[in-house]
Amino acid sequence: MADRRVLAIGLDGFEVTVANALMASGELPALAALHERSARFLLDHGDAKRTGLAWEHISTGLSPARARRFAAVSFDPLDYSLWQEGTWFRPFVDELSSRTVVFDPPYFDLTRAERTQGVVGWGAHDPGILAGSRPERLWSEIEARFGAYPAEKWIYGLTWPCPSKTRLMAGSLVQAVDTRAEAAMWLLSERLPDWELAIVVISELHSAIEALWHGIDPMHPLHHLPSSVPAGQGLKAVYRAVDRLVGTFVQRFSDAIIVTFAAHGMGPNDSDVPGMLLLPELLYRKSFGRPLLREPSSWLNADNGVPLLNSDESWSRAVASALGERQSLSKLAHKVARRLLRHWPAHAKEAATSSARDGVEPNYRISVDWMPAAKYRRHWPNMTAFALPAFYDGRVRLNLAGRERHGKVALERYGSTCDEVEALIRDCRDPRTGEPIVSRLERCGGDNPTAIGPTESDLLVEWRSAPLSLIHPTIGQIGPVPYRRTGGHTGAHGFAFVTGRGIAPGDYGIRSTFDIVPTMIDLLGEHVPPTLSGTSLFSKVSDAVL
Repeated sequence: MADRRVLAIGLDGFEVTVANALMASGELPALAALHERSARFLLDHGDAKRTGLAWEHISTGLSPARARRFAAVSFDPLDYSLWQEGTWFRPFVDELSSRTVVFDPPYFDLTRAERTQGVVGWGAHDPGILAGSRPERLWSEIEARFGAYPAEKWIYGLTWPCPSKTRLMAGSLVQAVDTRAEAAMWLLSERLPDWELAIVVISELHSAIEALWHGIDPMHPLHHLPSSVPAGQGLKAVYRAVDRLVGTFVQRFSDAIIVTFAAHGMGPNDSDVPGMLLLPELLYRKSFGRPLLREPSSWLNADNGVPLLNSDESWSRAVASALGERQSLSKLAHKVARRLLRHWPAHAKEAATSSARDGVEPNYRISVDWMPAAKYRRHWPNMTAFALPAFYDGRVRLNLAGRERHGKVALERYGSTCDEVEALIRDCRDPRTGEPIVSRLERCGGDNPTAIGPTESDLLVEWRSAPLSLIHPTIGQIGPVPYRRTGGHTGAHGFAFVTGRGIAPGDYGIRSTFDIVPTMIDLLGEHVPPTLSGTSLFSKVSDAVL
């Protein structure tokens, strides 16, 4: 396979089942044609999906276990502080000899890949790095030709309360895909055409599915809202824009082997309300016998137990008010920091780095004080167990003596305390459905809980469906609380289409998401470093390569 070049097109937030329906109706002709011409794989991200670090796994080629990083949020047991960090690791391409150009891959630290050219942090959803480019002037060249990223306002949009905002968001994301296509095509075909490996990531579907999922899911509790029609239409329009982009790149770079992929699937959001608020409140009430959350009457009396927000109402402000606080300025600070970081050159990284671990420094650090779970932080030293801020599954940390500075749980009581916390959570039910709120609980402390790291917890909670409230036999009811995002990372498989000279089309089963990076390297004809996770997709299906 030597002397070939590879174009990897990453589709962030791509859900296969939605695409299959649109392909069947003729709305995604480029992807449908690519499907027929490709070696096709479904990708299983496994438990690594719930870390929320899928693009760090792709950009670095490292699994959570190999990187010892299990979440984007870190916790310091000495002072109970917490923060969100960018990536700690160098991109996998730094070990390759192939000339590499990238356009906007998240968690791809250009400062640690000195021979790689391109741009990062341009319009990525959860960029995981400081924005920058190599050469440095490339950033200003792109802005001069194509303007700033056109959907900046909507990367983390929450629009379900308002049909007009929903239309604006969808239209902006479609424009963003089209602009991304133009800028990336110019980069690869005109500005830096002498590449052997190119990585282009499209992130607009990530933003779209998280905000607009209720528009295509007839079973979603918010599907009846006026915003549902523009949400469904808008999400399909973003898929069609992505299809146009893929078709243009496949046609233009027909000489390359093209790897089109998504790390995992998407679906309804089942984590925001229980992970960010219900679980922290449950553990608080268990510890102190009183509520911190004071639900307004409009929430308590909501039809079918599904509270709504007004068209101009902020979820963060509404929840902060229910917790007796003004909305933290850190949410605004996060948005401002994002814009600042987006325009910082790569060499400014050192000025923004504020921590190190084993000699490895994160790319940047930002506050997570906007998250409701962080509002409980001042009480953690006096609690037996508390819920860390989490974007996905619930994360429970025990206040363990010898590990946490004000630890209250003796090491010999670790197992029994885990039992008690598990029983507390398992006894909770969703008042709307009568079902348990939990589908799975996992203990993470192992035989040596004092050694768990800053991104780990003692218990992980996978939620059943999407509880907006819970009821416990003795503690009583907590919630309901309005939805935040309507879509989330609950889909099943990702996928990979590999097409090009010498690749035999066909279905080749289910493989690990961590096999994507070794596949790129294998297709380049280079040696896969033993430090990386996974193996080439073609290592077990040699008949796929002619």
